[in-house]
Amino acid sequence: MRKSVETEFEGITLYPGFLDGSGQRALLAAVLEGLTAEKPYRPRMPRTGKPWSIHQMNFGPLGWVSQPEGYGYAELNEASGRPWPPIPPLLLDIWAEVANYPAPPECCLVNLYDAPKSRMGLHRDEDEAALDAPVVSISLGDTCVFRVGGFARGDKSRSFRLASGDVLVLGGASRLRYHGVDRVIPGSSTLVPGGGRINLTLRRVTKPA
Repeated sequence: MRKSVETEFEGITLYPGFLDGSGQRALLAAVLEGLTAEKPYRPRMPRTGKPWSIHQMNFGPLGWVSQPEGYGYAELNEASGRPWPPIPPLLLDIWAEVANYPAPPECCLVNLYDAPKSRMGLHRDEDEAALDAPVVSISLGDTCVFRVGGFARGDKSRSFRLASGDVLVLGGASRLRYHGVDRVIPGSSTLVPGGGRINLTLRRVTKPA
């Protein structure tokens, strides 16, 4: 098991530098290959239709989507009508090492922070039936300022940085904490062509039989 760093939040574990330089490059190549099969798109908020500041895609049998009626999971990419590309094996290996869960992930949400003001507001990952499974987050590219709060949107929060190659596990008592990305620090990594940050979140959606 890789060396982890305890955070002040029970159930949230950080593995700084989980992927070394060669591991980051190998995973980036696998991700970019998957993104050639299905082009990333910019989601819109369910009620207002306002476009997000990031681009998004999914890998796996299920993809997380933002639709006019709300958030949820879908087997097909509504932008193309095709199934999502499979989750790269390198990501499945990371899940097997850190998730401590008896079933594989069914979704890998790919968030592309590819604009100077890309961010992610405080939110909870609560659209899954398998809330006993953690969310495993892998960072590639520019460092971000990641914020974790409480169980209500207005609760006190704190922030810390996630760098390229870091893996963060959100589970247990903190599975439903609010969290988000305040900002991305441009030029803090040269990994991603053209700059920016790629965040990969592995999720188990349905409860195992």
